[in-house]
Amino acid sequence: MTMQPASTEIASRTAAIVQELKDLEGPLLPILHGIQEEFGHVPHDALPVVADGLNLSRAEVHGVVTFYHDFRAKPAGRHVLKLCQAEACQSMGSDAVAAKIKQLLGIDFHETTRDGSVTLEPVYCLGLCACSPSAMLDGEVIGRLDDEKIEEIVAEVRS
Repeated sequence: MTMQPASTEIASRTAAIVQELKDLEGPLLPILHGIQEEFGHVPHDALPVVADGLNLSRAEVHGVVTFYHDFRAKPAGRHVLKLCQAEACQSMGSDAVAAKIKQLLGIDFHETTRDGSVTLEPVYCLGLCACSPSAMLDGEVIGRLDDEKIEEIVAEVRS
């Protein structure tokens, strides 16, 4: 048995996602989300398959992928930590929270730690304005971040 080249595997798995979702109204975003769920990111090799399947230009697909911050061009770490940077959280100290977490993890926004344990991303409202500053770790929201919670978060993503 021979192994398929990675791009062939990406193309075939992407084509299956496109086929499954192309009849939805406005299928591009659901397809891109499906691809990211499948691969952990939206591989560059998937874009022509999506474009061909939806009769769009590659530039249109690329534009959507790069416009929305939730789509990644490379895989995220085992954990994804999103820190709110909206005005309510800023007024309650999110800049200091971000600085401390960046220092503890040794990374900046849009980066992943060398060991692949966590990716740090900014977001611009988690809907927890009354509990700011806030964050989201692997889909779970965390409000009222303070030094103790920051230490707990860093310990959790490092374990």
